[in-house]
Amino acid sequence: MTIETADRDRGTVVLLAESRLDGAPLGTMRVQTNAYAPLAVEQSVRLPEHLATSRLAEATRLGVAGGMMGRVVKVALCKALWMFCEMHEIDYMVITARSPLDREYEAMLFKDVFGAGEFLPMSHVGGLPHRVLAKDVAAARQRWEEARHPLFNYMVHTHHPDIDLHSVDLSFEWEPVRCPEAPMMAYGR
Repeated sequence: MTIETADRDRGTVVLLAESRLDGAPLGTMRVQTNAYAPLAVEQSVRLPEHLATSRLAEATRLGVAGGMMGRVVKVALCKALWMFCEMHEIDYMVITARSPLDREYEAMLFKDVFGAGEFLPMSHVGGLPHRVLAKDVAAARQRWEEARHPLFNYMVHTHHPDIDLHSVDLSFEWEPVRCPEAPMMAYGR
């Protein structure tokens, strides 16, 4: 796990999932808002007017541990993204995804921003084709319920004391990043 320059940009936070057992990192997701600068996706496409004039948060650089634990962490990070967006009055969550990951976001009721199932070359990630999907933050709860989505209770009614977004500092001042396992991981321990 490396810290990238974009992780420290104004309007950006990195969500970190850590093991309860030993504090080891299990997953991360970078969330960039358009509060201070255009989203990364806007280097490749022009967003429709209803998005371009809204408060947005783009989730990028999702990385999780493998296996069953990784699937659980991915869903928890998605819940943390939605909670973050609600907390900060974001209108839409935006993601870009390659195949087959795009179907996971579609299953979470994200909608295509452009044509249905349309993949567009993303110049900001080497021209690789991605779908651009968005989800209305305020309508998410109702859409999950109406769809009788299997994650509805988890996303909406299950309280997770381990998802702590109150410590997210949006002043975007420098913060220390802690990963005590890093020296051990470097030596394969």
